[in-house]
Amino acid sequence: MPILGLPEEEYMLPGYGSCPGCGLFLTTRHVLKALGRRTLMVIPAGCISAAPGLFPKIGFGIPTLNIAFEATASAASGIAAALKVKGIKDITVLGVAGDGGTADIGIQALSAAAERNDNFIYVCIDNEAYMNTGIQRSGTTPFRARTTTTPVIGKLQHKKDMPLIMAAHEIPYVATACIAYPHDLHRKVKKALEMKWGTRYIHILSPCPPGWGFDAEKSIEMGRLAVETGVFALFEIENFKLKFTGPSINLIDPSKRKDVKEYLRLQRRFAHLTDEDIEEIRKWIDNKWRQYIKLSSE
Repeated sequence: MPILGLPEEEYMLPGYGSCPGCGLFLTTRHVLKALGRRTLMVIPAGCISAAPGLFPKIGFGIPTLNIAFEATASAASGIAAALKVKGIKDITVLGVAGDGGTADIGIQALSAAAERNDNFIYVCIDNEAYMNTGIQRSGTTPFRARTTTTPVIGKLQHKKDMPLIMAAHEIPYVATACIAYPHDLHRKVKKALEMKWGTRYIHILSPCPPGWGFDAEKSIEMGRLAVETGVFALFEIENFKLKFTGPSINLIDPSKRKDVKEYLRLQRRFAHLTDEDIEEIRKWIDNKWRQYIKLSSE
């Protein structure tokens, strides 16, 4: 069933084998709807390359280059340069990678591309761990989340803030989004498309049922709770000026945020949390929002 106001064209085809409730492929579906058919996509190792299906049942309806884990931004840069040499201006180069391929193993290529302001859109679909290879922790895994490579008490460090890292490169556009709010996501991808120049980075939270430990039918609910509790803020940054979007506009007042317990208690990766852990997460949320509000001058 089409979502009111969004394109009905589909560029995700039957044949891909993602897990039930997968946020990554729902996100990719909406990103491609916003960009349209004249898109060339680069994907690295990860769920996005393992699950689309075996040839000839590939799950993407656009040209797609499957590249090495760390090379998404490098390949996108090369393609953008080739299109420029050929004088082709109506093809959008899109890099789509997970949090591991973005914040960890791929950050060197992405940082270099952003420093050069290479002409492509980069989407990080953040499910907060290396899910395809067995739920290992990544740089964006949250504090105290339990993975197969963390101590019994969970991850010791807080989440790496990739949107602010990318904004520090002074690229034209940085945004966050969540699949629970498809219209907000669609608007931001379209905005990045219409800019037509430079490195544009969109960081999208993608709930993962097996990795986070919740029932498959609750993916959208988990995304909403992440936003409503302030765990994940929706915003866009241009010229290092931050602007809140969607529900996050009303969450500048901390009293309007839901208690983070509502979000944490639904996930098995947080089942072991102590009261002290939860209080530390609350403090982290408050500190992050103070940082964002300072950038927004709200």
